[in-house]
Amino acid sequence: MAVIDTTTVAGGKGNALSRTVHNIIAQFNAWNDARITRNALARLSDRELEDIGLTRAEIDTIAG
Repeated sequence: MAVIDTTTVAGGKGNALSRTVHNIIAQFNAWNDARITRNALARLSDRELEDIGLTRAEIDTIAG
């Protein structure tokens, strides 16, 4: 009977790969959240933006 050890040691290559994948996913999620916010704000009229204290020029700064 053969036995394969599939455990990884903390701090090993598997852990670094896991952190890298996690960071990529986190960056994508942050980018997507900013994109959704930017699009929602862009759909508002200038009057609606003024009501919440923003100008159209500030949308990229706020959502960015």
